[in-house]
Amino acid sequence: MATALDTTRPPRDEYTHRLDDRLEAERRLSVRERLVGNGRLAVFFLAVALAYFAFGPRTVSPWWLVVPGVAFAVLLFVHEGVVRAMYRARRAVSFYRRGLARLDEKWMGTGQPGARFQKEEHPYAADLDLFGKGSLFELLCTARTRAGEDTLAAWLLAPADPDEIRARQGAVAELRTQLDLREDLALLGDDVPVGVDFEPVAAWGDAPPLLRYPWLRWPILALGCLTMLCLLYWLASFFHPSNPDADYLAKVGVIDAFFIKVGALPFLVLGLVEFAIAAYFFPAVHRVLSVVEKRSRDLALLANVLARLEDASFASPRLRRLREMLEGPHHEKPSQRIAALGNLLALLASRRNALFAPFSLVLMWGTQLALALEGWRRHSGREIRDWLHAVGEFEALCALGTFAYENPADPFPEIVAGAPCVEGRDLGHPLLPRAKCVANDLALGRPVRVLLVSGSNMSGKSTYLRTVGINVVLALAGAPVRAKSLRLTPLAIGATLRIQDSLQEGRSRFFAELLRVRQVVDLSRGPLPLLFLLDEIFSGTNSHDRRQGAEAVVLGLARRGAVGLVTTHDLTLTQIADRLGDEARNVHFADRFEHGEMHFDYKAHDGVVQNSNAIALMRAVGLEV
Repeated sequence: MATALDTTRPPRDEYTHRLDDRLEAERRLSVRERLVGNGRLAVFFLAVALAYFAFGPRTVSPWWLVVPGVAFAVLLFVHEGVVRAMYRARRAVSFYRRGLARLDEKWMGTGQPGARFQKEEHPYAADLDLFGKGSLFELLCTARTRAGEDTLAAWLLAPADPDEIRARQGAVAELRTQLDLREDLALLGDDVPVGVDFEPVAAWGDAPPLLRYPWLRWPILALGCLTMLCLLYWLASFFHPSNPDADYLAKVGVIDAFFIKVGALPFLVLGLVEFAIAAYFFPAVHRVLSVVEKRSRDLALLANVLARLEDASFASPRLRRLREMLEGPHHEKPSQRIAALGNLLALLASRRNALFAPFSLVLMWGTQLALALEGWRRHSGREIRDWLHAVGEFEALCALGTFAYENPADPFPEIVAGAPCVEGRDLGHPLLPRAKCVANDLALGRPVRVLLVSGSNMSGKSTYLRTVGINVVLALAGAPVRAKSLRLTPLAIGATLRIQDSLQEGRSRFFAELLRVRQVVDLSRGPLPLLFLLDEIFSGTNSHDRRQGAEAVVLGLARRGAVGLVTTHDLTLTQIADRLGDEARNVHFADRFEHGEMHFDYKAHDGVVQNSNAIALMRAVGLEV
């Protein structure tokens, strides 16, 4: 169902075109599925009719039943293929509908929020809405495995070095146009839940083997087959005369005569031997099987993802390196080795079949498969983690590639060396609707290191800080940014935009802010220059202490080479710019109150704000002030 990608066609038009194509394919396949299903039903009734005439009036030969039997088997095979194709078309429909939902900005609450990555102690994750409903992670994440989710989250939570960022940018730029590849990955293993965790399987692969005698597999297999043969002979002996004479025993042969005379004794003896062996190995067998026994379906997804990655050809160095990670010392491809593991687990699962279960006991099925799995682990177990690492990186790059494709106007930032700087034109917030997003410029570096942002309530000060922070996060993860251009050096990020008190820990909001500010100050002493985003710093204390504390913190950060923004309602804090001279600049967000309503332009203007809207807002909501 691959479709050539028209790179000149806008993403919305391409998604709509492909959605219509997949909807038509689903309709055709639904019609075909009903026809084949009705054909199977008709063949079944034909077989019933033939059986009646063959065994009732005997007007036809029973051999005629072969015809509907073969026809039913063929239709069963065809029906299974049609159903698989139909479900794939439906998944493709969902894939493009999700893409259109992102383009229509209706994606919030429909994806993976990544709440498990939210850590209160992280210096900016909660402040910049990286995780949770409506978060950056939910917008970006298209990964099918937990390894992909983990990798993407790790990239958002920590800046990469410049070479790594450029390598990711090259990979994302290449994956941006590979829509067929991204679609294929999204359609693999639809019955496997999103975010499937292969870490237990990787840990199982890393662990040392528990069954140390792999050669025992073949004697146990031979013992099981011999026991089964004894059982079958014993069962067959019931069809012989109950008291055979010597002439009869001479006619049936030595083996048959032996089993007629001794009955179940050989089977019972061998069964006891099997029981002793199974009891001896049971603890180790249980530990071998417990982790991977129910993972055959999940492993099928991993095998399919690996196979798709193996079959792809890439030009960017980063993607080629990922391909090379799958070319280990063995000639067999990782996808084939994972598929072989999945086949062993499928064989293991067959012992739960009611018809096969008695025979599995006689054949020592669990012990045999445990030994086979141990052989697989010795051969390939330690490579599972490398394969998962490659899949995780590939899925994370595909997620950024999807974001890049769906936002063609968003450029890759320029990562530069030298003194810390963040210089952006028309920076916008990627989580805000484009129609409502007001872009602003930013210039931090030389000479200006600190922006003091004043303004009234709801004027856009905090959003400005979040806009700067989230675009820096995207830039340092290797993704495009919501801007006309962005130029920056590698930076650590520290923010105080969303500080919460803690009833359980007995911490007030002010004390929680003190701890976060201390964390930000400590970051400024790290190996990377700091970008600080301080929102309403020390608002929980009196103006004198606030002024003294804020001035000391900001001046100390500037002395250590940090750059950043500080918002405030307290206009006395804007005088910090006087202490820093050319290294600081005041900007503000303005508002106007007209006809009982507040109006904001959400644009950063030079200088200190000259008015406040707090009293007007109080009166607007009915307070007598």
